Amino acid sequence: MDANWDDLRVFLTLAREGTLTTAAKALNVSHPTVSRRVQALEQQIGARLFERLPDRFVPTAAGEELLADTEAMEKAALSIHRRSAGLSDTVSGVVRLSAGEAMAVLVARHLPWLRARLQQIEFEVIASHTLANLSRREADLLIRDQVPELAGIIARKLCRVAYAIYAKRDFALKGTTMPALAELPWIGFDDDHSYMPGQHWLHGQLGRRPEIRVNNWLVLHDAVRVGSGLAVLPCYLGDQDPALRRVGGVLAEVSAEQWLLVHRDLRALPRVRAVMDALVELFQRHRSVLEGRG
Repeated sequence: MDANWDDLRVFLTLAREGTLTTAAKALNVSHPTVSRRVQALEQQIGARLFERLPDRFVPTAAGEELLADTEAMEKAALSIHRRSAGLSDTVSGVVRLSAGEAMAVLVARHLPWLRARLQQIEFEVIASHTLANLSRREADLLIRDQVPELAGIIARKLCRVAYAIYAKRDFALKGTTMPALAELPWIGFDDDHSYMPGQHWLHGQLGRRPEIRVNNWLVLHDAVRVGSGLAVLPCYLGDQDPALRRVGGVLAEVSAEQWLLVHRDLRALPRVRAVMDALVELFQRHRSVLEGRG
């Protein structure tokens, strides 16, 4: 069989997405194009690749076999792409860095310093708490509070982030002990984001859900700034905001390590290596701020 890779890529996407609509959106092509390419591939192979159910496409036995081979082809192609990128010997080009919303803000604050050191580097900073796929080059570097158990990922610890309770500077407090603070309105994360640092501690202290719930650190920060209630924030975010005041000290029970992640095929790429070294230095220089001592 001399299959067209474009047809195989459409087949692979449909197998993963399950519907023509979502596959077409992922591929940035039309709905009929996906259907036509899959039919052409089935005719070329001489076998039906999908069961057409009312709500989704499910691979047949033949489709499952082809799916395994196609995924192996994709993996090899991505590896070649990553390794070929590493052949460059110049410290220039684009480096894509993905970090959580609050951490992306911290990096953005220090872009002048990074750019002064790496003038030939173009930075793309992606603010998202979802995990970008390093194997697919969705990002070159990640900053995350956990190290995922994924093949080919190399991690370097950057720092430990401290957290504390914050309020708007003129927010009326009845006291600074937790029983007194618990009587006030609080802002926290919604149920889908209850894994965020400090949320389990907060729920245990309050014995209830926060009155206001969000899904983003920056929205949480802004809600505190306008006086909507109290919240647990990373110290590097709360301490640097003159509109806020820290209530009490650093929370000993709440902290999060930050890790710099890179795919092993990219770590030797000069521009990626240079940005990694600069980020390590940046975090070392601001360690006191990150640990709530600055």
